[in-house]
Amino acid sequence: MRRTVSISILLTGLALAGCNKDDIISDDPWNENTEEGGSTSGITGSTTIPVNLDEEDLIAGTTFSRTISISFSNTGDAKVTGDENGIVTVKGNQVTVDNTATSEKVRYELSGTTSNGFFKIYSKNKQALVLNNVSITNPNGAAINNQGKKRSFVVVNGKNYLADGSTYTATPDDEDEKAAFFSEGQLIFSGEGSLEVTAVGKAGITSDDYLNFLDGPTLKISSTAGHGLRGKDAVYVNGGNLSVQTSAHMKKGIVSDSLVVFNGGVTTVAVTGGTDYDDEDQEYKASAGVKADQCFVMNDGTLTITNSGQGGKGISGDGVAYFQGGTVDITVTGSNYGKSSGGFGPWGGGSSSSSDNSKSAKGIKFDGDIYISGGSVSAKASNHEGIESKGQLQITGGAVFAQSKDDAINSAGVMAVTGGFICAYSTGNDGMDANKNLYLDGGVVYAIGSGSPEVAIDANTEERYKLYVNGGTLFALGGLESGAVISQKCYSGSWTTKKWYSMTVGDNTYAFFTPTSGGNGLVVSGSSQPAVKSNVSVAGGTEIFKGMGVVDGTMSGGSSVSLSSYSGSNSGPGMGGPGW
Repeated sequence: MRRTVSISILLTGLALAGCNKDDIISDDPWNENTEEGGSTSGITGSTTIPVNLDEEDLIAGTTFSRTISISFSNTGDAKVTGDENGIVTVKGNQVTVDNTATSEKVRYELSGTTSNGFFKIYSKNKQALVLNNVSITNPNGAAINNQGKKRSFVVVNGKNYLADGSTYTATPDDEDEKAAFFSEGQLIFSGEGSLEVTAVGKAGITSDDYLNFLDGPTLKISSTAGHGLRGKDAVYVNGGNLSVQTSAHMKKGIVSDSLVVFNGGVTTVAVTGGTDYDDEDQEYKASAGVKADQCFVMNDGTLTITNSGQGGKGISGDGVAYFQGGTVDITVTGSNYGKSSGGFGPWGGGSSSSSDNSKSAKGIKFDGDIYISGGSVSAKASNHEGIESKGQLQITGGAVFAQSKDDAINSAGVMAVTGGFICAYSTGNDGMDANKNLYLDGGVVYAIGSGSPEVAIDANTEERYKLYVNGGTLFALGGLESGAVISQKCYSGSWTTKKWYSMTVGDNTYAFFTPTSGGNGLVVSGSSQPAVKSNVSVAGGTEIFKGMGVVDGTMSGGSSVSLSSYSGSNSGPGMGGPGW
């Protein structure tokens, strides 16, 4: 069933204007290089990006002049009906359309099977490609190749299959042919059927404009040579069920030079390729589940990503990211590449390498800011940061879980938490780490540091930045950065591994399950003095933090934890280590 959408012409140009990191980042928004300015009230810039569907992407709004049917065959030539203007040329099962001399908008209905053919279009008009149980394999290039620059509505009916060849030998010098399904213009997918694309020569589906997936179709895309899905100007996932697999080094499951937006649908991306040297750009590049060079927006839907490639990322980009709704679940298991892996790339043997040669395997990494205001975001990385912003990082809502051997959540700039549920769990470094000021103003925060000198929550005091505890609910294993500025009183105590702890603040009670290891000392804080119990039994409620937390549950039993005032230095009861 097609859902109703609000119509707002906010496509690439306007959307990118709102997403441009230079438009929303001030150089020093919170007076961050001083020991003053402990409030985040000075935050600047947009924290919400609405990106809605363009009405012209709805096929119902286009009237087509005629329908041309093409039936492919492995036993004879392709058959064509409805071609009154003679715009279709057939050579075996190699079908070429030239609609450059008319103004007609044509529906092309494709059916049948060929193991040695293609469908190629030259057109200056909008068109529809109706896939009606068609299977096209081209041993020498793209299965479908649209050289027109106008919209193509791709209606998926029945069961369909497209495949390219390992080499593209027949591509004219003055034309692009970048994928098993390639288009110069926009591709808008709808329908109730399925489409499987297998690419062994280049990418799966590519548009040199944008890709838009609407409600209904099921797509399975795999590529052993290129990206899975690429929209140069944008990729919009408004609905449907997408499964994307890539295995080549440096390649991405879903990628855009500009914008990637999820407004709905169910998307699963699996990446196994790692890092390699790009001869064309003369730099090392890593793989990623999703890469948005300028802006990433998660409004709704479900996005699940796994990446096992060396140096690979879950979601990455050169610009900014907005997580505003929906569900994101990322698991990155690859090792680091280059310097972090103890050698120079895959050949190893070196004791160090330049930063240009090294790529770290991270869950979410953006060169610009990251804003999280809603939905659920989970990022687990075996060997490097779970969530990292090279700019500032702001959490105002939603549920966030980050687990990593390195910092669980890291920002090169200011980090601020004013709402939401956040769990930052590091097994080898800081739970939360800001290289400038870090502000806790609200939300529920469960932070776990790995142990001295690493802490649960860290700010860059070496360069005169501070951790400010101004509000919210805090349960921290491993202490806080020394010299923290505490305006909401904190308390310290001891803790034990692998136990449920309850913490009551006012009328609210939360449960936290402690890990098998972690930093010394427990630090808690709330709007009133918390009451903490250890070894409680938990029943019911809502599970959060991948099972490490529960809200609105029933807590019973347990023993009260003795708390003492915490002054801001990383010391206090329990510093002899957890579990004694």
